[in-house]
Amino acid sequence: MLIVEHLHLTRYTMGLFPFFYDKHLWTKALEEDGEIVVKQSPMDIIEQSCLYYGASLRGRKDGSKHIIGTSHKAPIAVEPTNEIFFFPTISPTNPQCIWLSHLHIRHHEHVQGGKTRITFSNGTSVEICISHHSFVNQLHRTAQLRTKMSERIEARERKMMYLLYLREREWS
Repeated sequence: MLIVEHLHLTRYTMGLFPFFYDKHLWTKALEEDGEIVVKQSPMDIIEQSCLYYGASLRGRKDGSKHIIGTSHKAPIAVEPTNEIFFFPTISPTNPQCIWLSHLHIRHHEHVQGGKTRITFSNGTSVEICISHHSFVNQLHRTAQLRTKMSERIEARERKMMYLLYLREREWS
């Protein structure tokens, strides 16, 4: 298993799972092709990844609140043009919070004891301590954010193409 100091989220990151090692909060990052242990907390990885892609975590949270009207356990559009949307399973201030990539959730089901089993895009399954109802709510919030942001990006691109078309007509 690979151990690294830092990690930036990519389209291939499926989830961030916290664990304590030697009194420090570290992360097991589940990637499409394996696991990486990161000597950072999941929240630090989310925050540093937002900055890496040119936005602050605060700005991403404010954007989520503005777009879908939710601030409690809000999904984060880490990098929307590459579809990097993550959502927390519980309060992000809780060290046990798991962050999941919306892009990689393929199946989910209720498991006894208030848990949910998730199957990721690569076939890996995990059971997490979140009620199925709460999980589905978080999944839907993230889908709503992802859809609205995609619509805005597409509208901007259509407008730019139309303006280019008008400019080319003027030159002809």
